[in-house]
Amino acid sequence: MTFRAIVARQHGGRVIATVETVEDDVLTAGDVTVSVEWSNVNYKDAIALAGQKIIQTFPLIPGIDFAGTVESTDDPRFKAGDKVVATGWDLSQTHHGGFAQKARVPADWLVKLAPSISTRDAMAIGTAGFTAMLSVLALEHGGISPEKGELLVTGASGGVGSIAIALLSKLGYRVAASTGKAEEERYLRDLGATTVIDRNTLSAEGPPISSERWAGAIDAVGGHSLANILAQTAYGGVVTTCGFVGGRDLPASVLPFILRGVTLAGIDSVRAPLCVRERAWQRLATDLDLEKLSSTISVVGLADVGTVARDMLSGKVRGRTLVDVGS
Repeated sequence: MTFRAIVARQHGGRVIATVETVEDDVLTAGDVTVSVEWSNVNYKDAIALAGQKIIQTFPLIPGIDFAGTVESTDDPRFKAGDKVVATGWDLSQTHHGGFAQKARVPADWLVKLAPSISTRDAMAIGTAGFTAMLSVLALEHGGISPEKGELLVTGASGGVGSIAIALLSKLGYRVAASTGKAEEERYLRDLGATTVIDRNTLSAEGPPISSERWAGAIDAVGGHSLANILAQTAYGGVVTTCGFVGGRDLPASVLPFILRGVTLAGIDSVRAPLCVRERAWQRLATDLDLEKLSSTISVVGLADVGTVARDMLSGKVRGRTLVDVGS
């Protein structure tokens, strides 16, 4: 049998990705075969298609997320017809990913979806929403409750930022959203942000420690932005970090850590163990307003993924872009 997929090949050091019809026997090893219904485009997908060494073996089907229905399984934890989601792991690195109508993966990579979350909803959430939920869990683990004060979310109009704002606002937190897109203020306030600030106030080099402003933060930017957030975080605050669009370096001081007891928590959505994944998806089923999430969504077909990826790298994409693999 055959199915449609985006296949990435390497030519002259460049990654060339095209929509092709491929045979079932190309699928990589795994316990569970899934009929994929939805995928999405993440920043990691964008840099993979741009050739930034995410894909480690060619040819490969990219796409770090997918959701669909179990077609067949050798693992007793699943049965045909189960609705499942996969994010991260080795997808789009050494294992065929989600930009396809079919996938085969190890059973430990899959999470059964709660009845309240459809496969489309799961990809509206995807790695971005999973990362946002892991960040919220880290804030809670650090004792950051709504009564502690205002939280900051950077990269606010992106996938992680948008869902983080929606989650935090529903949980009762006051949220400041940092963005470089002034035109997105209404969108961010509709998601639940109570304050919107210009990202340029954080992007330049700042003092090693400054006035306490944030009880905590979810940072998807890195670089000087993260350093400045740490310098402005209140005593006992928690800052989570999950992205580096603003740079991979951290030009920060130890002062926030040793004078204010600030915690910097790294968020790994790629290799998080199954127990962590299941807890996060359970919380997403109860704590995320799916109607609010709908305002962040656009939908494309497989043939449009390359264009979306380029736009994402240029900062032209807001919220979540779903991929209908059947179109």
